[in-house]
Amino acid sequence: IMEKPQILVYGEKNLNYSAFDVKWIPQSAKVVTLGSLPRGTGSLQVYEMNEGELNLLLNVERPKALKCGTFGASALENRHLAVGDFEGKLEIIDLNCHELPLYSVKAHNEIINTIDGVGGLNIGKGAPEIATGSRDGLVKVWDPRQRDRPVVTIEPKEGEQKRDCWTVAFGNAHNADDRTLCAGFDNGDIKMFDLRMMALKWETNVKNGVCSIDFDRKDIIMNKLVATTLESKIHIFDLRTFHKEQGFARLSEKGHKSTVWCSSHLPQDREVFASTGGNGSIYLWKYSYPSQRTKKLDDGSEVGVTGKVKLLQNATICEQPITSFAWSPDKRGLCACTGLDQTLRLLIVTKLNTV
Repeated sequence: IMEKPQILVYGEKNLNYSAFDVKWIPQSAKVVTLGSLPRGTGSLQVYEMNEGELNLLLNVERPKALKCGTFGASALENRHLAVGDFEGKLEIIDLNCHELPLYSVKAHNEIINTIDGVGGLNIGKGAPEIATGSRDGLVKVWDPRQRDRPVVTIEPKEGEQKRDCWTVAFGNAHNADDRTLCAGFDNGDIKMFDLRMMALKWETNVKNGVCSIDFDRKDIIMNKLVATTLESKIHIFDLRTFHKEQGFARLSEKGHKSTVWCSSHLPQDREVFASTGGNGSIYLWKYSYPSQRTKKLDDGSEVGVTGKVKLLQNATICEQPITSFAWSPDKRGLCACTGLDQTLRLLIVTKLNTV
């Protein structure tokens, strides 16, 4: 009998502040945490993993609380961190020389809830770009080489109510021209924008606020998308076949018995992904494709067919919601998470090569 993967806590550190995001520094054993100190200023800390211990290497206080960050638009050799704060400012920071940001712009009128980058870290083709989503209802795309103004601003249609954007994700960056951006909103809307055509490609509503969106890979032709929501729902969309009326095929699953805060695909295996819950749990899932990914309708058109998703393992590691999660891009099974209990945890998921 094949042994199941196990989710093990490898190390933990009490942060004494509210951490809203965690990211691995590429090609290192270091993580960066972003959050808010009790007095409302921002905290940026870098920790290094050393034999199960988390050692603090860098402790920076920023003028405003920090909500989210990404290395996704940075050259791999630079590893510059883009961050969004509670007052709508987007900044790019060199962690080796952090006193003055390399780039700073008032990106939104309200808090930047979410950020994603593409074109950096040798992942995805085309220009380096950063997407931001805000409580002000706007989604913007920024090119760090262009100062002061976004290259794209996506806003509600005239007469539509502005909705709080909770999550954004880049995908389809498989060549220098194509690029797709997905955004999830507090009312359950998911919108997919074709940045090459500068047009809305597809939209749907999943009935509950969308907490996270994650493509299985950024740098391939669109394949799968996972969206997680309030009310315990996980939705998997097959993106290979688009039908003009039915859109993309969708598979829905319940998990965590609470809000599903995060989803994140394993960098070394795009069919495996983790989700985190409001009850302090982490679930590990495996997606399996159907024998045929499309079927013909009576009118001759094709629609996508979803496969199945299997729960490989789950573990409850704390009593508070786990609100951020990141796999190590360099070491299979190593991951980090933070939650409302103000604790940074390093985890190891074993036996991933057997699933």
